[in-house]
Amino acid sequence: MTESLATARQKFIQGMSRISLFWGFPRAMGAIFGAIYLSPEPLTLDDLVEQAAVSKGAVSTNARQLERLGMVHKHIRIGDRKDYYTAETDFWKIIKRILREREKNEFDAALRTVDESLSLSQQASLTAEDAELAAFYKSRLEAMQRFFHNLDNLVATVMALDSLRQNTIQRLFNNLSDQ
Repeated sequence: MTESLATARQKFIQGMSRISLFWGFPRAMGAIFGAIYLSPEPLTLDDLVEQAAVSKGAVSTNARQLERLGMVHKHIRIGDRKDYYTAETDFWKIIKRILREREKNEFDAALRTVDESLSLSQQASLTAEDAELAAFYKSRLEAMQRFFHNLDNLVATVMALDSLRQNTIQRLFNNLSDQ
């Protein structure tokens, strides 16, 4: 591999690390995905330790998480005890899976926190001094609550539209094959 290709690969892996961190995943997960994504051949855990520059334990843990999210696929070779990994290249599939996974757990917890905070601020026995602050809290928390509900509806709509698209395409192919 030329130096410029090696540099491009390393920059990409670093970029995936930053993106991973931005989305709330470990840096190592992004580095591992980046290494797998830019590999024309399936990679083993040992390959990933070297290419992603993380420990074998981190590679093992994050590779399982990437597999669970559908971002990588594990392959087994008969007669070989090692697992081999390839990247999912259908980004819509990845995004849908991540949204499904993260949206429900993290999002529901965040929404509950906003709901509880709003409820607590409305139930408080207020002094005259705190009434203005309570009104401010109420306004801000209700705005956040509306935003989270709208975001939840948007994600649900995107998922429903994709499902509708898939069903429409399937029906079209079924109709064509029946003719």
